[in-house]
Amino acid sequence: MNRGRRGDPIFLGHGDYLQFIELLQHTSEMWNLRVAAYCLMQNHYHLLVQTPDANISRCLRHIDGVYTQFFNRCYDCDGQLFRGRYKSILIEVDPYLLQLVRYIHRNPLKADLVSRLEKYPWSSHRGYLSKAEKWNWLYKDFLLSMLSTQPGERLKEYRQFISKDDDEPEAGEIIERKKWPSILGSKAFINRIKEKFFIKKINDEIPQSKELAPDVGRIKKEICRFYKISEHELLKTQRGVFNEPRNVALYLTRRLTGDSLKQIAEQYRIKKYSSVSSVIGRMKTMITSDRRLCKRVEDLYALITKSQEQT
Repeated sequence: MNRGRRGDPIFLGHGDYLQFIELLQHTSEMWNLRVAAYCLMQNHYHLLVQTPDANISRCLRHIDGVYTQFFNRCYDCDGQLFRGRYKSILIEVDPYLLQLVRYIHRNPLKADLVSRLEKYPWSSHRGYLSKAEKWNWLYKDFLLSMLSTQPGERLKEYRQFISKDDDEPEAGEIIERKKWPSILGSKAFINRIKEKFFIKKINDEIPQSKELAPDVGRIKKEICRFYKISEHELLKTQRGVFNEPRNVALYLTRRLTGDSLKQIAEQYRIKKYSSVSSVIGRMKTMITSDRRLCKRVEDLYALITKSQEQT
């Protein structure tokens, strides 16, 4: 999802909506972006997509960038059109996929723009109802097959499913929140994604990516288990005494979570965050010169990241 800067409109006329849909279709063909559902509202858009080539950033950068250029040319303006980087959630197919199709397609109804969904031309709802070839670019067959194993029954099931006038399902409630989770799914699914991807995805420009990292409690637990000590011993500080478990914990917390020095100081009951900086700096030096220490740190790193799957 993305929204106009300061909530300003991003679509001012029919031609704008048509241009965006054409751009969406072109992007789906050019970048192998499977567009399962979309809804264009005056000041924001919703997309439900699958990215077999793991290129969502490339696709959305293209869509937002090209459309901004078009809009600025048409209305003789410049600068940003959207409020910033798009918002996104990685979702598990069951049970959320169909919920989100329903939420996206019912947006105009919820906003009182139309009395019947079929009357709203700027969503993919009409594409789900139509068998015309012009909608073949829409990745809808997979979702329709989730409603019925019988092809002849799918349209009927879709109509019934989309017309239900009940409370917002869980996925819809989450979309309505100001802060989105980075992943939506079962605990097993979330842990599997963390295990597989978080190391590659820590990115200062994407705050949500840090949610993939193990929490500090997990780091402390694995280090205590590795060194066979209690958490009290881990947090123990004594001037002039090298506490390897504690120092390794500070170093790995910084490396794995990207937390600030102040946050790490609070998590390990250290009064000055400058002390955290000093410890991490010394650890980096020691790791490069002490092969045994380096091996222990890397073993711990592997244990912590592997343990994500078991949380």
